[in-house]
Amino acid sequence: MMLHLSGIETFYGETQALFGVSLEVGPGEVVALLGPNGAGKTTTIRSILGLSPPRRGQISFDNHDITGMPTHRISRLGISWVPDDRRVFPTLTGARNLRLGTRKTRFRSWCQDEMFGIFSALEHLMRRECENMSGGEMQMVAISRALLASPGLVLFDEPSQGLAPNIVQGVMRTIKRLKSEGISVLVVEQNALAALEVSDRTYVMDRGRIEYEGRAQELLDNPVLRRRLIGV
Repeated sequence: MMLHLSGIETFYGETQALFGVSLEVGPGEVVALLGPNGAGKTTTIRSILGLSPPRRGQISFDNHDITGMPTHRISRLGISWVPDDRRVFPTLTGARNLRLGTRKTRFRSWCQDEMFGIFSALEHLMRRECENMSGGEMQMVAISRALLASPGLVLFDEPSQGLAPNIVQGVMRTIKRLKSEGISVLVVEQNALAALEVSDRTYVMDRGRIEYEGRAQELLDNPVLRRRLIGV
């Protein structure tokens, strides 16, 4: 497995947020992590990244035990993150943001011209400061920066949040492109149907626990189960 979580329990102070969370993402697999607000999805991503280290359980990536490892070391092993608020540097240009994220790992390396092929508008944003970009434009920069870090795994946290429908479609096409390139993806997304359509498998969380695991197509084909689990 590219990513394996086993029995993760994460706390904020004395408040427990995750209760024995276990999940897996295989090589070149897209996995959706779904559930209502406050279910623990973002905390799961923060636990993987070492931003909210779990008190109990184990996290492994590419045969490395990364439990409790500093975030910068986890990133250098080949995990990229596209956060829900993009976290681009607002006063820097698109080009400078991309240069700051570029690194090499043992995984496939990407170049800037490939980013222009994925996002046709990106080339025209290189000289513009990110604070003068729209949400969709900043998302292009954030995803491109994540890919230029040569990841084996990309974590997407609410990639469609605040974006126009046509931009959302572009983001989902990019996730499918990553799969075709053999890159693993874990996507947290409120737009459950869009996430399911590009995913191989899905986990559904509620109140800090995994309540369901199965093939994404099973939820797409079963509206009764889908409505019960994710309300759509």
